[in-house]
Amino acid sequence: MSKPVIIAVAGGSSSGKTTVVNKILSELDDYEITVIRQDDYYKDQSDMSMDERRTVNYDHPFALDNDLFYDHLLALIAGESIKKPVYDFVRLTRADANEIIHSAKIIILEGILILEDERIRSLCDIKIFVEADDDLRFIRRLKRDMNERGRTMDHVINQYLSTVKPMHFAFVKPTKRYADVIIPNDYSHDVAVDIINAKILSILEQ
Repeated sequence: MSKPVIIAVAGGSSSGKTTVVNKILSELDDYEITVIRQDDYYKDQSDMSMDERRTVNYDHPFALDNDLFYDHLLALIAGESIKKPVYDFVRLTRADANEIIHSAKIIILEGILILEDERIRSLCDIKIFVEADDDLRFIRRLKRDMNERGRTMDHVINQYLSTVKPMHFAFVKPTKRYADVIIPNDYSHDVAVDIINAKILSILEQ
């Protein structure tokens, strides 16, 4: 098997990364594609109390197990399967079960800090950064965390002001300079996705 095409999709919290990934998937549905979300590589915190877990800065690179993530990417590039961790956002630690992920012709990596680690960047063929207005991102995050992750409004607001917003400007937004394509998700991104998919197909044909 030839080396997979690896696409990194980065951007701030609730910027629309998943929307872009799903658009890519919908237009390349004839191809074997694996999607890996960096969120699943948050470090295991089973040895911590729930109160301690709530104080962790999840928007700092240190919260992620990038060593494991990098090793797993190397295995997938070599055509091997991996046992990917699964993160439980309600319990704020890894779930007990892993997920078996097989290598594929196209591997999409999604996460706010995908482009922060130089080792991971170096493996990527196409690097994308999805942008959105800060207020819009906060509203999306507020709705998601309350509806899907059991957070209270006060918790979401406090976390956003204390860690999410400052870490975005300290670590996430600066990685935009590594991107090959910047997509403003406030608007339609069909043209950008068409260009990205054309590039993916050209790499596959080489």
